[in-house]
Amino acid sequence: MHFTLYSRSYCHLCDDMLEALQSLSSEYPFTTEIIDVDTDEALIAQFDELVPVLFGRKGQGDAIELCHYFLDEHKVREFLVTTPQA
Repeated sequence: MHFTLYSRSYCHLCDDMLEALQSLSSEYPFTTEIIDVDTDEALIAQFDELVPVLFGRKGQGDAIELCHYFLDEHKVREFLVTTPQA
């Protein structure tokens, strides 16, 4: 499983979401990619006022938005334990 966190520098909400997500790594195997939205105009247009935004992807499946602003721990845990549809 893989998470993508759309974030920006000097964003305390982004830091908080990453810390909360990383606290789950001892229970579940996953990787995390952090993308700074301020490095790409298209990402700024898409996510500017929503950061941090967390997407999750299982295998080769499509990434789905799980939460923004704050980690929705319940939704993330549900994502981590649900088997992907074939």
